[in-house]
Amino acid sequence: MSTGPTVPADRLSAIGAPSIDALYGRVTARLLTLFFLCFLAAYLDRVNIGLAKLQMLDALDFSDRVYGLGAGLFFVGYVAFEIPSNLVLEKVGAKVWIARVMITWGVLSGATLLVKTPLQFYIARFLLGAAEAGFVPGVLLYLSQWFPYERRARIVALFMIGIPIASLVGNPISGWLMNVMDGVRGFGGWQWLFLTEALPAVMLGVFVLLWLPNSIDKTTWLSIEEKRILLDNLDSHPHVEKISSLKHVFIDRRLWILGLIDACIMIGVYATSFWLPSILRDTGLRDPFAIGLWMVPPNAAAVLSMLWCGRSSDRARERRWHMAVPCLVAGCGLFVIAFTPHTTLTTVVLFSLINAGAAATIPVIWTLPPTFLKGTGAAAGIAMITSLANLGGFIGTYLLGWLNDEFHSQRVGMVGFGMCMLLGCALALAYPKTDDGRRQARRAG
Repeated sequence: MSTGPTVPADRLSAIGAPSIDALYGRVTARLLTLFFLCFLAAYLDRVNIGLAKLQMLDALDFSDRVYGLGAGLFFVGYVAFEIPSNLVLEKVGAKVWIARVMITWGVLSGATLLVKTPLQFYIARFLLGAAEAGFVPGVLLYLSQWFPYERRARIVALFMIGIPIASLVGNPISGWLMNVMDGVRGFGGWQWLFLTEALPAVMLGVFVLLWLPNSIDKTTWLSIEEKRILLDNLDSHPHVEKISSLKHVFIDRRLWILGLIDACIMIGVYATSFWLPSILRDTGLRDPFAIGLWMVPPNAAAVLSMLWCGRSSDRARERRWHMAVPCLVAGCGLFVIAFTPHTTLTTVVLFSLINAGAAATIPVIWTLPPTFLKGTGAAAGIAMITSLANLGGFIGTYLLGWLNDEFHSQRVGMVGFGMCMLLGCALALAYPKTDDGRRQARRAG
């Protein structure tokens, strides 16, 4: 809530625009650097199972179906606790809850090295999902309380590039770590991978507890005038009636559309994160480090597409087509790879296209919920969208493992994933035009 008289949007942009940009630059540098590192650690702990699979399945005698179910159960735990976690965050504050999330998921990710049976693997992955639940929707809710609508897509992009950068940086390092540590002190390389990559999450969780401000009002590194400017600018976007009750959240069709779009996107993203290492191995690669290096281009493409699409969407104040076109590109790429011989080069090129398309849509989606949600409604609604998205992650990871075992081919799974991305494209175009940023801007003018 604003602590002073609301400053109209045109006045804010007319007076002191450079100083406002500089102020947002400071806020972005402080908050986004921390959240980016946190998400980097979180996502690395979530998807390092993809490379660990190269050794883990042989060491534990697991099938692709066991792996697919275990990898997917992460999302079941995540979905089960996501909305309650975000509601707790709203009550106790971002600092304590995000720190709790990070420390517990770090401990549980490290504990995965102890699994020996399928049941233990399932339990470990479910608990990891339950521990991490609330992190992404919590951060997105927190950022919506700092940045106005017209800056939000690029800010979310800066946060969400932790997804591809975790793979971009993490895969080569993880592959190298699995090679050099395999057999050290009687542990496999995959076990050292889980232990080593769990430590940053725990350390960052402690840092969040010591440093993160709960709100603009509670910030010590901003002056009173700077706080007033941020709060007033937050209220400056065009007024729309916002939902604040849980009852109305679950029946709002806009949330269901956004959640289903995000679910379709996550299927495309996790096709790369969880299954690309195995697909590359099928092309003839055997060294985990080499596989990690070949995964760099698809994730680099995702970083660039997220940043470009977020900035383009903010400049145009257009959201629907910035969601639809990337989904179409990723869907077409999945259809092509399903019917293309899997050489290493063609696989990497096509997955670069797929990953870029799927990732580009992510920051655009998250500009929309805060435009019609507030308070408890925002906490529950954002968590609901990510819950639906993670159901897509579960379906994608388990389904492809089951299809691999049944048909001994990944072609059917790739076609199914492609259809999901095309469904995401159709849903983006079905999103209400009245919520389009350009129309709001015209009404405000």
